[in-house]
Amino acid sequence: MGSGAGKSGWAERRPVLFPFLLSLFCLALSEQIHYRIPEEMPEGSVVGNLAKDLRLSVHELPTRKLRVSSEKPYFTVSAETGELLVSSRLDREQICGKKSTCALEFEVVAENPLNFYHVNVEIEDVNDHTPEFSQNSFELQISESTPPGTRFILEVAEDADIGLNSLQTYKLSLSPSFSLINKEKQDGSKFPELVLEKPLDREQQSYHHLVLTASDGGDPPLSGTTELQIQVTDANDNPPVFSQDVYRVNLGENVPPGTTVLQVSATDQDEGVNSEIAYSFYRTGQVFGLNSKSGEITTLKTLDFEEIKEYSIVVEGRDGGGLVAQCTVEISIQDENDNRPDITFHSLVEMILENAVPGTLIALIKIYDRDSGENGEVNCRLEGEVPFQIISSSKNSYKLVTDGTLDREQTPEYNVTIIATDKGKPPLCTHTSVTLHITDVNDNAPVFHQASYVVHVAENNPPGASIEQVRASDPDLGPNGLVSYSIVASDLEPRAL
Repeated sequence: MGSGAGKSGWAERRPVLFPFLLSLFCLALSEQIHYRIPEEMPEGSVVGNLAKDLRLSVHELPTRKLRVSSEKPYFTVSAETGELLVSSRLDREQICGKKSTCALEFEVVAENPLNFYHVNVEIEDVNDHTPEFSQNSFELQISESTPPGTRFILEVAEDADIGLNSLQTYKLSLSPSFSLINKEKQDGSKFPELVLEKPLDREQQSYHHLVLTASDGGDPPLSGTTELQIQVTDANDNPPVFSQDVYRVNLGENVPPGTTVLQVSATDQDEGVNSEIAYSFYRTGQVFGLNSKSGEITTLKTLDFEEIKEYSIVVEGRDGGGLVAQCTVEISIQDENDNRPDITFHSLVEMILENAVPGTLIALIKIYDRDSGENGEVNCRLEGEVPFQIISSSKNSYKLVTDGTLDREQTPEYNVTIIATDKGKPPLCTHTSVTLHITDVNDNAPVFHQASYVVHVAENNPPGASIEQVRASDPDLGPNGLVSYSIVASDLEPRAL
C-alpha cells in the first residue's frame, strides 16, 4: 500500500495510505450496535456476533477486514467468525467508577467499501467488592456530660460497586448506651450516625467497645467491619456549637494552592479553657488545610474537576474540656474550560484520485474534550476554501469528504487544516493539518503545438530524409503524459515516423 511509482521515499514519512478505496466511493449510513454484558468476563468471551448483526456473511469477512477502532483494546473482532470478543479485563469500577451506567463506545471499521459502525457495549455491575473501612478501628471521645440524643457522624465505608451491589446499610453491635441511624447524603450515599441513648458515667465505664458493620445489597450480601473505641471523657457543661450543621460552597477547579475555601465557626458558652475551640478534620485530608484556631479552610494543591467533582469533609470543634462538635463541609468543584479538544484521525487516506466523485470519504475523525457541559461541546470545521467538507456523523464523530471536482493539473495537493473549537467562555480550539495529494488519471488528450504544418520538399529527396518535426504535449503524468506519433491519413504510401 505505497504511494505509487516514484514516491517511495515520500511514503516512508507518511501514514499508511489507501488510494484504492476512494474510486467512486459513496458514503454509507452509520449503524449502531448495542450489547450488554457483565463485567469481569474472561478474555476470549463472545460479546455478540458482530458480522451477523451487521448483516455480513462469513464469506465476506476476509475482504471486509472488520477491526475495532478504539483508544483502549477491550475488544477485538474474530477474523474467522465475525464475533466480537473480549480482549482484556473488563473491570467496571476501573473503567467507569461510580457512574450509574457504564458503556464502552467505539467504532468498528470495515473495508471494501470503507465504512464504520458505532458499537455500544454496556458493562453491568457484579457484586465483586466488599464494603471496606479505611481503618480497622476508630476512636471517638465523648464527654460524660453529653446529653442523650446527641449524634456523632461516624467513619464511612467504601464500596466500589453500584446500585444494590453498593453499600446499603450500617449496623452497630448491641449496646445499652448507643444506637445507630442510617443517613443519606444528597448524592444518595449512606453514612452512619451514632446516637447516645443514655447518660455516660466515666467513673463507672471509661471505654465502650463497639463493632460497626457495613453491608451491601448484593445476593448474597457482602459486609465489612471496623471496631469503634469510645472513650468517655470528663467534661465541662457546654459543648461547642457550629453556626451551621452543613456548609456548602462552590469552588473553581483552577484556583491556586492556598486559596481560602470558607471559614467554619463554632461557639462555646463555657468560660476560660473550656470555651477555647480547636478545629481539626475528623479524617485527615491531603487536598485541604484547616487553621486550627480560626477554622479557615484552604486548598493545599491544585484541584481538577475531571478527577474529583465533590468533596465531603467533617470538621470537629473541640473545646478545652474535651467536648466535641462536628459539622460537614460540602465542596462542589466547578468545571472550567481548561482542556483543549483533541483531534484523532481514523483510516486517513492521503492519496486521492483526481476523478473522485464529490462525497468520497477521506478520513474518519474523532473529537474528544475532557471538560463537561458547554466546555466539552465541540464544533469542527475546515479552514479556508478547499474542495472538501466536514460532515457530523454522531456526537464528536465526523467524516472528511470531497466536496467538489478535483484537478491535479491545476492543484496537485491540498494542505487541509481542521479546527475543533469548544463552546467554553473563552472557547479553546485545536488545529491540525494534513496534506492530501491528488493522483493523476488520464483525463487530458495530447495537444499539437500547431493545428497544421505546411512543408516544402525538394522533388529528389532521398527516402528517409527528415522533412519536418511535429510536436504535441500532454499535461498528465507518467505513462499518461507520454506521446507517440503515427500517420492516420495520407495520400502517400505509409512510412514510419
